[in-house]
Parts: sequence; structure tokens; C-alpha cells
Amino acid sequence: MKNTTMMTVAVALLLAWTLVNSVFVVDQRQRALLFQFGELRGQNYEPGLHLKLPFFQAVRTFDGRVLTLDNQTENFLTVEKKNVEVDYYVKWQIADPAVYYRSTRGQELVAMDRLASIVNRALRDEFGSRTIQQAVSDERNAIMTDLRGSVESKLKDLGINIIDVRLKSINLPQAASDSVYDRMRSERARVATDLRARGAEEAEKIRATADQQAQILLADAYKQAEQLKGEGDAKAAAIYAKSFGQDPEFYSFYRSLTVYKDSLGGQGDVMVLHPDSPFFKYFKNSGS
Repeated sequence: MKNTTMMTVAVALLLAWTLVNSVFVVDQRQRALLFQFGELRGQNYEPGLHLKLPFFQAVRTFDGRVLTLDNQTENFLTVEKKNVEVDYYVKWQIADPAVYYRSTRGQELVAMDRLASIVNRALRDEFGSRTIQQAVSDERNAIMTDLRGSVESKLKDLGINIIDVRLKSINLPQAASDSVYDRMRSERARVATDLRARGAEEAEKIRATADQQAQILLADAYKQAEQLKGEGDAKAAAIYAKSFGQDPEFYSFYRSLTVYKDSLGGQGDVMVLHPDSPFFKYFKNSGS
């Protein structure tokens, strides 16, 4: 009786163990491969419960999430044969588990090492075709675009897909930094001097044009003023001639009074004239 019970328990345990080894679960964050005696038998399993042959088949799972390769700072040479210190990271993901397993034996460290080697070579080529100023200023996005295009085909052999590549920093050795900054300052100073010279030239042109227009306006105004003054004097003379022509004697008397006023108006004035001078005409004939 005791032996029968033990046999039953053993059979139940064997059946349970066989059942457990007949299924496997794939998490949505994983990629799974099915092997039979070391030979690949299945791949591209959807998340959920799947069947396999117990004892004969085994399952290996890999992380299917987006992983990060945070590389150490690397030194690259520019086209000017000067060093730049580049710090970058790569976001990557397993795209083909079977290819990934064949190329790396499923070891994440091996995959990262080969990924870093490929990206480093591509970055070396990108920086080697640019100057320091281009590398540290306005071509960072262009470097990233060209880099992704050059490494994608190589990473297919690893079963890896690059999600993103970013340069965290591009630093220069101190001597190179000083050289670049001096060159940038010189360039900015040259541009500023050129702009100031152009501005001064335009200002001179504007002042010259304004002075010319002012002279023309003054000349036109003076011409019009003289014309109006001449016309006024002519009209005044005509009015005087018409008025005084009606009585010449009164006109002569009026003119004499004006001369007396202008000549004898100041204190201490002295005049030396002959008594018979026409100047004293109306003094002598005051009665008439």
C-alpha cells in the first residue's frame, strides 16, 4: 500500500514536471527563441503561453526593450588633424532575435561591444571629414543623420536596430579650444568691422544726399523770395510813382523830410554843406 502511494506520487510529480516543461511563457518585454538539441527551431513568438517538447527543446529569452549604450568619451581627429573629445550614447533594440543570437551568442555585453566598435568607426569617419568649427558648431544634426545611414546596414548583421544616436558633448583640448575661439573672435570682429564700414558709407551717402537736397531747397526758396521781393518792390514803386506823380511837389517835400530824418537823427551829427545847397531848399522856403 505504501509503495503504491509513493509510486502514484512519483508519477504525478513526473507528469507535473513534464507538463511544466511542455509550455513556456513569453513576456511582452522579451524576445524568445526555441532550440532543439542546440538547433534553432522557432522564433518570433508573440507574448503569451506557447508549447514545446519537454526534455528535447529549450527556450532562450532576450530583453526586447530599448537598451542604452552609454559610451565613454572618445577622441576623434578632424580633417585638420586635431583632436575632439566626444561623449555620446546609443539607443538600440533587438530587431531579429535569430540573427542576434548567431552573431553574439545572445550575450548583451558582446552586442554592446560590437555596436560601440561600429559606431566609433562611423563617428571617426564623420569627424575626419569635418573641421573643428564645423564639428562643434552647426553640423551636429548632419553628423547624426549621416552616422545612422552608414551604420544601419552593418547592424543588420547583428540583428540590432538603432533607435537613436545622440552626441552629449563635443569638447576640445584646451589648446584647440583657445585656437578655435580666437579664430571665431577674429571672424566676428572682421564681420563687425565690415558692417560698421558699410554703415558709415551708407551714412555718408545719406548725409551727402540730405545736404544736396537742403542746398537745392534753400536755393529754390531764396530764388522764390527774391522773385517775390522784386515783384513787391516793383509794385511798391509803381504805387509810389502813381501816388506821387499826381503831386510832384509833395513827393519832393516828402523825400526831403525822409532825408532830413535819416541825416539828422543821431546826436552829435555834423554836416558841412554850402548854404545854397538843395538840401536846405525847404528850410529856406518853409513858408511856401
